[in-house]
Amino acid sequence: MNGSLAANAALLEALGEGLKDLSLPLTCEVAVCVPAPYLAQVQGLKSSRSSLSALAVGAQDVSAQASGAYTGEVSAAMLQDFGCRYVIVGHSERRQYHGESDALVADKAKAALAAGITPIVCIGETLAEREGGHTEEVVKRQLAAVIHVNGHCISEIVVAYEPVWAIGTGKTASPEEAQAVHAVLRAQLRAATDHPMRVKILYGGSMNAANAAALLSQPDIDGGLIGGASLKAPDFLKIIAAAQI
Repeated sequence: MNGSLAANAALLEALGEGLKDLSLPLTCEVAVCVPAPYLAQVQGLKSSRSSLSALAVGAQDVSAQASGAYTGEVSAAMLQDFGCRYVIVGHSERRQYHGESDALVADKAKAALAAGITPIVCIGETLAEREGGHTEEVVKRQLAAVIHVNGHCISEIVVAYEPVWAIGTGKTASPEEAQAVHAVLRAQLRAATDHPMRVKILYGGSMNAANAAALLSQPDIDGGLIGGASLKAPDFLKIIAAAQI
C-alpha cells in the first residue's frame, strides 16, 4: 500500500530512463503490480512512453468472485479492463491480516486464469514454522491447494516463494536455502504438470540490489517478487540488470 500520483509518475519516469540504458530487447520480463486506484494512471504513463513498452502491469489482489454484491472487491474482469497481465494472489500480508485461506487463494488464482490474467501465487512459511522444521510441509500444502483447483492449467501460473520471516525484516534466506525450497516446489510442479519448467518460480524474501545476482544464479530461482526495492528506481534497475545476465 504505497504510492501517490506524483510518486508513481516519478518512479515510472526513472524506470523508463533506466530501461533505455539496458540492453534491449529485455531478456527478462518486468512488471509493476500497482494498487488498484492507480492502474489507470500507470497504464496511461506506460502507453505514453515508448521506453516503458516492455513493462507489464499487474495488480496486487483480485476477488475470487466474478461480480455481484461484494462491495469493495475488485474482479478479474475489472483488472482485464485495465490491461493487467498479472495479479498477485495469496501474498503473506493478505493471508496474515485478512485471513485468506489456501482454498481462497486457489479460487483467486482460478478467477485470474479464467480472465486470461497470470496469477502470481505467493507461498511461504513463518519464522515459527521454519524453526519448527515445517517449511517443506507448509509450502507444499499451500501449492497443493492451488494445484488441486487449477490442475488442468497449473503450468500457466507463476509461483512466488516468500519466506514470511524475510519480508521487510532485512533478513533473507541464503541463495542455497532459497534454492532448496525452490527445488521442492519444482519437484511438486513436475508431478503436477508435463511443463514444470514453464512455471516461473520467483523468490520474494527481500530480494534487493545487493543480493539479486547471487539469488538469481540458482538453478530454480527464475526471478524475484520485489518489495521495497521496487519503489527505488536505481535499486529496481540493478535487479533487472542482474536478471538480464
